[in-house]
Amino acid sequence: MTIELALEYIPNRMEELGHGEKYHIRFRHFVLQPKEKRKLHAGNQIFILIEPGEAISVESDFGIYDLSVDNVNELQYEHQGEMNIRNYAGFTQHIRFIQVIPKNDEQCQ
Repeated sequence: MTIELALEYIPNRMEELGHGEKYHIRFRHFVLQPKEKRKLHAGNQIFILIEPGEAISVESDFGIYDLSVDNVNELQYEHQGEMNIRNYAGFTQHIRFIQVIPKNDEQCQ
């Protein structure tokens, strides 16, 4: 997903979830070392994956984004809850998200 599309998508999605305009947006840019695995607790915050690399995996309570798997029928760009991010590559990779934090969420990471 591109940044532009995500920024168009977010207001409608937050309205659907009952938050209206009561949310904050943060850009998150993680640098993953070769073969690194990282856990994030997103709670009810939404992480929207922006232009991911090919050797990246993101698994969450919402689903999976991983181009290397062939046993899923849909890849997810929107993630929430417990998230596991993984760099399959033998080199450092960057992964970017737009984090959407409902204003009533006390867990702003």
